[in-house]
Amino acid sequence: MADLRVKPLDETTWPDFAALVERNNGVWGGCWCMGFHVEGVGRGHTPEGNRAAKETRVREGRAHAALVYDGENCVGWCQFGPPAELPRIKHRRAYEAEPGQPPDWRITCFFVDKTRRRAGVADAALGGALAEIARLGGGTVESFPEDTEGRKVSASFLHNGTVALFERHGFTRDRRIGKHHWVVQATAGSTKARTPDSSV
Repeated sequence: MADLRVKPLDETTWPDFAALVERNNGVWGGCWCMGFHVEGVGRGHTPEGNRAAKETRVREGRAHAALVYDGENCVGWCQFGPPAELPRIKHRRAYEAEPGQPPDWRITCFFVDKTRRRAGVADAALGGALAEIARLGGGTVESFPEDTEGRKVSASFLHNGTVALFERHGFTRDRRIGKHHWVVQATAGSTKARTPDSSV
């Protein structure tokens, strides 16, 4: 495994994040990692508009991610934030059918450069996200990974990681949503959360 480092996404690392997205054709058709924010993507949105919206959020401190570096190059990320910052989740109906205690933080997606998949980047990104959450005050963290045990799944479709990855970082399964997805939970840092401004 390469000697990977992690930095938070902010205005100083935005150019590195943007370069990674541009190398990968805007990510998932020009998403620019906006799909889980309140603005969303799809009809009425363009890749250029998504890029501008993401940059505005980053510069205003309303977007969080752990960026993974190999040398000077950003090669992947793990997006996280308070639920109000990332309200759009997959399998929402199943998630809301069994409402539990609201988490302080939510992890919604990973992205790894197409040339660096299955090289430990997602693992480093998740560890970095948990460390950054702890630095920001800590609290309960949830995510929605896919259980791939006994199945072969292309890494390019595992946008929320695997259950096994999260379990290696201390997460436990809470409940199933969807055929293969689970709500998983853990606590990072202090059990008394001090989340940043979660305005959308």
